[in-house]
Amino acid sequence: MRLFSYDSKFSQIMLKLCYGCYLNLLWMVCSLPVFTAGAATAALYDVTLRIAREEDPPLTTRFFRAFRENFRQATVLWLILLGVGALLGADAYILYHLYKSTAGMVSVICTLGLALIIVAAIAYVIVLIYVFPLVASVKNTSFAMLKNALLIGIHYLFCTILVFAIHFAMFFAVVAVFTPLIVFGEGLCALLSSYLLGKVIRACAYDPAEEGEGQA
Repeated sequence: MRLFSYDSKFSQIMLKLCYGCYLNLLWMVCSLPVFTAGAATAALYDVTLRIAREEDPPLTTRFFRAFRENFRQATVLWLILLGVGALLGADAYILYHLYKSTAGMVSVICTLGLALIIVAAIAYVIVLIYVFPLVASVKNTSFAMLKNALLIGIHYLFCTILVFAIHFAMFFAVVAVFTPLIVFGEGLCALLSSYLLGKVIRACAYDPAEEGEGQA
């Protein structure tokens, strides 16, 4: 039947779902030590961005090659982001409880502090969305990766919102709807996001095929 032929839309969709499931498994296994999660995410996006460009990479070989190639920079960036995230969380926790237990000027200061933390948290999420796809696509310094991730995320805000929505929808589906959907998890999210992020990276003059000679 035409429906089940390799070139049919249905077969291609099912194939992409299988890719997402398998890549999610690789990502989860390689992220287990926690400090390797950055390298695993960069490797995941290396593969999914290639799939979005209609390439047909050998999934396992390409994933572990990218994992090795990006390990140092992606791990450094991940540990920085992990520390910043922990700091933002701790500050938010402290200020919130001060706000609840105090009044007057202290309460006003805590409110302003919480507002600043919310702004910082939004910037943090934007960087988190873009930095590992950039690591997977281009060569640059770690500072430039962080800076460009923020600038690109703000400039292409609609894309940023869509990518965030993809991840939030998966999180909600796993937590509140059907927990076994975790088998798709980040693998499918990265694959869907790559169809958006790949266009943004190319629009910013980042050419993944040329190992990132462009600048954002």
